[in-house]
Amino acid sequence: MNLELKDIDRIIEMAWEDRTPFDAITFQFKLKEQEVINLMRRELKPSSFRLWRARVQGRATKHSKKRTFDEGRFKCSRQRTITNNSISKR
Repeated sequence: MNLELKDIDRIIEMAWEDRTPFDAITFQFKLKEQEVINLMRRELKPSSFRLWRARVQGRATKHSKKRTFDEGRFKCSRQRTITNNSISKR
């Protein structure tokens, strides 16, 4: 799959976020969990990849089926929305 640099950056950002499940990445970019892992391995430094992998492994919030809160939500209700490079107030 050919991804633009901005898409790769966004996938990496989403993968690092604790509360963003792999399902959200699949929904938005059509990448399965293993493909995200391969992308992270390819794009990050080896030490950064090991840190990320240790952080993500077994984390319930990264896997929708293990979550105990609002299934299907991809962001926190307190998270601000970003519109045209400005952060809107609640």
